[in-house]
Amino acid sequence: MTARMPVEQAIPELKEALEKHGSAVLVAEPGAGKTTRVPIALLEEPWLAGSKIIMLEPRKLAARNAARYMASTLGEKVGETVGYRVRMDTRVGPRTRIEVVTEGVLTRMLQSDPSLEEAGLVIFDEYHERSLQADLGLALALQCRALFREELRIAVMSATLEAEPVASLLGGAPVVRSEGRMYPVETRYAPEKTQGATEAETTAFVLRALSEQSAGDVLVFLPGAGEIRRVEARLRPALAGKAVDVAPLHGSLPQEAQDRALAPSAPGRRKVVLSTAVAESSLTVEGVTIVVDAGLMRVPRFSPRTGMARLETIPVSLASADQRRGRAGRLAPGVCYRLWTEEENRYLAPAGTPEIVAADLASLALDLAVWGVENPQELAWLDPPPAAAYQQARELLTELGALTEKGGLSPHGERMARLGVHPRLAHMLLRSVPLGLAEEAGRLAALLGERDLLRGEQRRDVDIALRLKALRHGGAHVDERVRERLLAEAAELARSAVACGEAGAGGGKEAAGTAGTARAVRAAGTAGTEGTAGAASEEGGAAGILLGFAYPDRIGRRRGPGRYTLSIGRGAELPAGQLLAQAEYVVVAELDDQGQEGRAQLAASLEAADLERHFASLIRREETVRWDAEAQAVRARESRLLGAIVLSERPLAKPSAEKVAEALLQGLRQEGLAMLPWSRSARQLQERGIFLAGADSAWPDWSDAALLDTLEDWLAPYLGGMKSRADLQRVNVAQALESSLSWEQRSRLDREAPTHIAVPSGSRIAVDYSDPKAPFIAVRLQEMFGLPDTPRIAGGRVPLTVHLLSPAQRPVQVTRDLASFWSNAYFEVRKDLKGRYPKHYWPDDPLEATATRRVRPPGS
Repeated sequence: MTARMPVEQAIPELKEALEKHGSAVLVAEPGAGKTTRVPIALLEEPWLAGSKIIMLEPRKLAARNAARYMASTLGEKVGETVGYRVRMDTRVGPRTRIEVVTEGVLTRMLQSDPSLEEAGLVIFDEYHERSLQADLGLALALQCRALFREELRIAVMSATLEAEPVASLLGGAPVVRSEGRMYPVETRYAPEKTQGATEAETTAFVLRALSEQSAGDVLVFLPGAGEIRRVEARLRPALAGKAVDVAPLHGSLPQEAQDRALAPSAPGRRKVVLSTAVAESSLTVEGVTIVVDAGLMRVPRFSPRTGMARLETIPVSLASADQRRGRAGRLAPGVCYRLWTEEENRYLAPAGTPEIVAADLASLALDLAVWGVENPQELAWLDPPPAAAYQQARELLTELGALTEKGGLSPHGERMARLGVHPRLAHMLLRSVPLGLAEEAGRLAALLGERDLLRGEQRRDVDIALRLKALRHGGAHVDERVRERLLAEAAELARSAVACGEAGAGGGKEAAGTAGTARAVRAAGTAGTEGTAGAASEEGGAAGILLGFAYPDRIGRRRGPGRYTLSIGRGAELPAGQLLAQAEYVVVAELDDQGQEGRAQLAASLEAADLERHFASLIRREETVRWDAEAQAVRARESRLLGAIVLSERPLAKPSAEKVAEALLQGLRQEGLAMLPWSRSARQLQERGIFLAGADSAWPDWSDAALLDTLEDWLAPYLGGMKSRADLQRVNVAQALESSLSWEQRSRLDREAPTHIAVPSGSRIAVDYSDPKAPFIAVRLQEMFGLPDTPRIAGGRVPLTVHLLSPAQRPVQVTRDLASFWSNAYFEVRKDLKGRYPKHYWPDDPLEATATRRVRPPGS
């Protein structure tokens, strides 16, 4: 007889809500019993009518343990009334009524049966964790109910959740609350601010907790399996000879190790459980009254800018910290040690970021494509997928061949979805089958899901071929338990790939393999090239090809010592001292997202011949015709490109005349109009046009900026056969400018902006338009006698500025009002000039005098 749990008080209200509304939100604190008591309590409800209950758990470890516990309360084994389905592990039978599922299993169940015919209730447990699969599963379940099964019940259960938005998403579902049974928990903070908890600090806090608290087991929260291993390695010698056991707890451990961590301590002994966030709410670790919280969690982050996904270690949220603290108060009063200060606690984020807004969405996009949805806005979401990340996910799927060019699901995409792994790995597995490399691909896929198989100094080497070799053969730097689990997983992945029927049909945009490819790969792998990274083993020979299938956007070419340009367009740098840095081509499986030059963390070499053979359809030919500023000429080259990588290039013998002209014009825009041979007449023509445009806005703009903007209109027709600055010296700029005008415009230009003005002496004086706001003529004063008013241009609208000169061609007066000059200033100027030039003609009345170009007019 199991003890009564707090959630049982809320079950009658929950039953009523599901019966009358069809949906409900249950908020129950950790330890209330919602995961194991609610499904069993609802099993015999009349509206269920013998149908199944499907319960989604965010973690497979929690799913297995929840199913085992529920089965034990019924006095049965897992697989009878209660069973579970997780990736690569299913325990259900013909009598199973409650199925605990995770890792996209619910999504695949819906995809294979959109009406979910066998189920009467779908429960989303621990929904506050906001996993990507939970959000997707809920969106699909809601559409399933709307389209096919209005009688399908949906319940959302959570420990710390803002219930109202979820209730609204469920159509105004009732919110049922259950209070947990909590004992007081004392919180002790670090005395000083830390830079992030280290393994040494965590170990010190655990030892302090054991010393200060004389009884009770300790639950330690760490961000990942790597940190757990390192803290375990420090604790074991420190606790040697003491009645304290150390037990790691994370999803990658074998079932027996997980059971040891969850079981009560043996009489007279204490236990330290080193756990990831899996013990935060989904699992109950028996005997815990002490929590040590490192204050960190590892979350997936995706950058639309780079297209890269990575796991990022960040401070825990306030909601998660409080849940972790609560694990110490389930059985008795407890204590929680936090490795951060009370001041730092005030700055913690209130809650974690939903995975859907920060993670890689490739799997989501593929699942939606299988469901028949291109635009996620067709579904109901608590938080919709970000548009930029979702679009990049679809672009990746198209590159992998999962989507057709029109955006629909391809047959290859259907097979990828059936494998239930990330689309990159699914594509790699399927492409490996016709090459005879399914076993290698399975091992590689298993390794890519693990933090790192190697230990110690060997982990510094980023070459994944070393991991493949270690997985295959073992070694002193390998955890054998992890190796055995990965080998089993790899074998299952390989079998699944072969079972999808991909043999003989290449998937994706890349060329399919040939019958001799596997032999060629193996031969290259075993023969190798001395000193070439990754080529000295079969693992190295295959790894680059297979990784290239998974990461075609991260194939890189060497551009300096340890530095590579990736096909995606960004840079990657290998850590110092890597043998792999000798390779001409690499594929990067893991890359940090720090700036334009990311640090490669896991990679493999790729032979040039393998790149040409297996990725031929990704290679494009491109003709580049561009202006070379150094050579001051157009350069034409033919390049072979893989994304942003230049594989080879050579001079282009016969480039397109249009492209040459475009490049030459681009050079002009870079260098400026000074590249052209401007004659005096050409420059004067431009200045006349600029003047006329200032007087009439309808006139074409011939300023330097405008001419550069319109090179195609007025200059391009005169560039035939030209491709350098030297060639441009043959251009007749004046002719090119004039030809851009119509006959009427040319006539008007000559009429309203004349090159010369006739003066009374008979001379034709050039008009200077260098200042378009004040065109002027410079003429000897004696040649203007008899002209009463200032000459005008632009149809009489603009008076010329007149520079009146002495017989020695020196200015004596500048005026735009010639009549006023004759009436006033002339007599003073006459007096001065007559004294300096007595032989010249200086009449008393300039308006009655005869203009002359000589010293004196004839007959005077």
